[in-house]
Amino acid sequence: MSLSPSGATRKNGYKKGLSGEDARIKREEELVQIRKDKRSEGLKKRRNVSIHRANLRYLQPKLEHLPLMVQAVLSDDSSWYLAATTLIRKLLSTGESPLIDEVVRAGVVHRLVEFLDADAFPLLQTEAAWALVNIASGTPVHTRLIIELGSIPKFVQLLRSLVADVQEQAVWALANIAGDSPNCRDHVLSGGALVPLLAQLDGQPELTLMRSIAWTLSNLYRWKPLPPFEQVKPALPALRRLIKSEDEAVLIDTCWALSFICDGSNHNIQSVLDAGFCPRLVELLVHPSPNVQVPTLKTVGNIVSGNEDQTQFVIEKQGLPPLYQILTENWDRSVKEEACWVITNITAGNRNQIQAVIKANIIPPVVSLLQHAEFKIKKEAAWAISYAVSGGSHEQIDCFFRYLVSQGCIKPLCDFLTCSDPEIITVCLDGVESILESGEGNKEPGFHRVNKYLHMIDECEGFNKIVDLQTHMNSEVNKKASDMLDKYWSEKENKEEEEEELHSFDSGADMKLDIGRLSLS
Repeated sequence: MSLSPSGATRKNGYKKGLSGEDARIKREEELVQIRKDKRSEGLKKRRNVSIHRANLRYLQPKLEHLPLMVQAVLSDDSSWYLAATTLIRKLLSTGESPLIDEVVRAGVVHRLVEFLDADAFPLLQTEAAWALVNIASGTPVHTRLIIELGSIPKFVQLLRSLVADVQEQAVWALANIAGDSPNCRDHVLSGGALVPLLAQLDGQPELTLMRSIAWTLSNLYRWKPLPPFEQVKPALPALRRLIKSEDEAVLIDTCWALSFICDGSNHNIQSVLDAGFCPRLVELLVHPSPNVQVPTLKTVGNIVSGNEDQTQFVIEKQGLPPLYQILTENWDRSVKEEACWVITNITAGNRNQIQAVIKANIIPPVVSLLQHAEFKIKKEAAWAISYAVSGGSHEQIDCFFRYLVSQGCIKPLCDFLTCSDPEIITVCLDGVESILESGEGNKEPGFHRVNKYLHMIDECEGFNKIVDLQTHMNSEVNKKASDMLDKYWSEKENKEEEEEELHSFDSGADMKLDIGRLSLS
């Protein structure tokens, strides 16, 4: 669910470092590899340089200066701590694992963790926390190291700091730790981080802090299995406040957090509905940013995948008109794909909910996407149509086919029988079988009542495709194809043979009658 935050666009990865003096550091990055090649020789030459012969305030955050930084941080002279820690933080600001490895190997991380206790020096706390944030943005090995050094209780304590910068660095650090794995997430929650984290929203917090809190909450609920509900419920009032924001970054992470919470038990879904999120979620379905729409659709889709009452709640809160708008307007591909998935979860419901989809005029645009959209969207549209025709009453199925036949839906449904995904083939076979079953119940009158859909499927080469599926590698697919041929086409062939025999009998009788007349004459 991916799913990570970044300004106006979704961030890459679940963890991130903080940059300082970005333009200059970016230029210096290009020289890192060259410096690494010369590292062994360069570091050896500098080991004997005393920090007292170099003014750290004028050093550049370069790898070649790391021994001096380490010497200063590990010394007993506190006057060097801030300058050296700031240099280390700047060196780490690129977030590259090789640089983090260098700092870790230098044996300085434990000292940075110790600096978190320097309450009398909030600027040192800020720089140390910032450096650790960037270390935590590295590999799982880096994250485990700072956990093992006892950083989580210290960061939780810093959440209560009276200095805003210290608080925010602590929030970032806990977010990076929680974003590493379910185990790291559990360490953060068991460390008591949630309550002081949510307390940051008291009063009028700065927008940057609100963004950081929303992102942290999305990381806390990202992993499966979800934490126990008692560790989820306290966050709902905070998320309710955050979702009212107009800031895109806040909305993105808030909606992702809700999508993760709703991707659990029906109890979680009901708690979200009871907390009053649904009207705002419906509004955000047509937010101008697809980065907001996608997690909103994920949330709504997870809600309507709950029980029938929860699905009905979204329908009654006018959740269908925005979905129709998404399907019929020029929205992002990923948005249309998610919208089709939401509709699939609704058409998998009861007959009244399928009827609500029909009434909202959603079937025609889904059919159009099934015909003309990209493959991923077609897949979701196929699911939606298949569930609709499988779950509706006979009257509803006839109504569907007034749409489906007029818009040429049967052909793309049959065309999907040749795709490479056995699951989608099975879905389409289910849809075709439902069509044929409906035709059996509504056969056209005649000497032999005819299933009108057999001919339509034959015209789309559906019969040939189903025949070919008898030899498909997937056992479920080949069995289903064989059963369908036996049930529907064998009966058709038998009737055709009967008609041929009858026609032959009638012709023979006429011939005998003529011969008799000839003999009489």
